[in-house]
Amino acid sequence: MTTAELKKTPLNAAHLKSGAKMVPFAGFEMPVQFKGVIDEHVAVRTAVGLFDVSHMGEFVVTGPDSQAYLQKVFCNNVAKLVPGRIHYTGLLTPEGTFVDDMLIYCYDEQHYFMVPNGANVDKDFAFMQKHAEGDVKIENLSDRYAQIAVQGPLAEEILRPLCDLDLSGMKYYWFGEGRVCGVECIVSRTGYTGEDGFEIYVAPEPAEGIWFELMEAGKSRGIMPCGLAARDTLRLESAMHLYGNDIDETTTPFEAGLEWIVKFKKPVAYHGEAILKQQKAEGVSRRLVGFEMVDKGIARHGYPVFVGGKEFGEVTSGSFAPYLKKNIGLAYLPIESIAVGTEFEVGVRNKRLRAVVVETPFYKREQA
Repeated sequence: MTTAELKKTPLNAAHLKSGAKMVPFAGFEMPVQFKGVIDEHVAVRTAVGLFDVSHMGEFVVTGPDSQAYLQKVFCNNVAKLVPGRIHYTGLLTPEGTFVDDMLIYCYDEQHYFMVPNGANVDKDFAFMQKHAEGDVKIENLSDRYAQIAVQGPLAEEILRPLCDLDLSGMKYYWFGEGRVCGVECIVSRTGYTGEDGFEIYVAPEPAEGIWFELMEAGKSRGIMPCGLAARDTLRLESAMHLYGNDIDETTTPFEAGLEWIVKFKKPVAYHGEAILKQQKAEGVSRRLVGFEMVDKGIARHGYPVFVGGKEFGEVTSGSFAPYLKKNIGLAYLPIESIAVGTEFEVGVRNKRLRAVVVETPFYKREQA
């Protein structure tokens, strides 16, 4: 796509004013970095960072059969959600692989709000419409929202004076509706960084004003605007999966180490259930693992992986980890090679460098 063809988020002008480096991403012109990926990454780990995630999608499912319908196409148990709660889940193909991964917000049994990945909005919406059953209405409201993420150990401190919700009483994966900077918003205690934080869903027009008020509120506490690069290194340190890299329509939750989102005691059969039951009973032949480089070198996405001297897939995600100061990554390995401490090789610039399987997440924040 040319620059002219790229969509712009409601915060595009704000990023340009701040001197962001802009790149194409998921059909949008997005900021990849402002001051620099390392500074932005460390700000989120130690203070607070602000992200424009308006490229993400927003769907709403309503109607008497909403819950039964969502039970059929998602692998987690939607019936366990109560109003004000959120869960992470997979939208699955009949083969048990990922169409996408999403958050589902529960208003009640007939009203759900969900957040698909930006690059998958059209695909996901078509899939959900195709498999709709019963009295349900599926709406793609992605153009009606901007989304701002406030992430870091100081996120609550910065947001609290600007928000009329009780943020201290809002637990992880809870949400509410209230005012931020005097504007009606959805606010959830969620994020994609491994830190405490909040995501704010707001109409496009007032988004820029909220962005700059948040920046001003956090000015004395080291707040930084953050781009896609820091978002990626932060989520990788926390071993959070990225659709299109670590999971896709060729991978199942059991292969990806996401078996905790697969529930079998559900009142309706759902996509891929039989295959997933078989994988649970018999095991899988490969699994996503975290690794650190032993030899000096960074394992990037797409670099080949060698196990026992033979090529076996590729690095799904890899980077220098700015906070941990290590070279880390994710890759699928044969099931017999996934034990922590197992060594294998990664092809880096025509050399085979040693890597070792480690526990994930690589980084885990200290709980208050």
